[in-house]
Amino acid sequence: MDYKKYITVVEDWPKEGVKFKDITTLMDNGTAYKSAVDEIVEYSRNKEIDLVVGPEARGFIVGCPVSYALEVGFAPVRKEGKLPREVIKVDYGLEYGKNVLTIHKDAIKPGQRVLITDDLLATGGTIEATIKLVEELGGIVAGCAFLIELTYLHGREKLDGYEVLTLMQY
Repeated sequence: MDYKKYITVVEDWPKEGVKFKDITTLMDNGTAYKSAVDEIVEYSRNKEIDLVVGPEARGFIVGCPVSYALEVGFAPVRKEGKLPREVIKVDYGLEYGKNVLTIHKDAIKPGQRVLITDDLLATGGTIEATIKLVEELGGIVAGCAFLIELTYLHGREKLDGYEVLTLMQY
């Protein structure tokens, strides 16, 4: 499926010069959204995934239906102060600034095979930080899956050594 026809490009958002890729118009179309999720599920089937992990908030939009289809759990990665129990955290850079990501300290058991999902691979900072969290808890990153990759930001370079699936590239 040509998913790009379901993505709305918003000029100058969130700041001037940025061409924001809005996935809500893909999500609005049940057939396209289901197809995208199904492609990620198919990519994941032979990886013996034990858990899906996704950073907030759009990683939830991709990861939750994938975890449901794979019949495995989902562990959210959240910004600092959003998770109620003991967490580990990592500082990271993103396309528009800096932030801190956290995950519950008991979210991943050592040796669990993890699929990391998100809507967008841009600079790679968010996913690089998510990988650090997964591996600090003893998880094995079995793959990373995204709806969109902004190839001109070279985020894939930060994921060298990890298997990456993107459904569309800009």
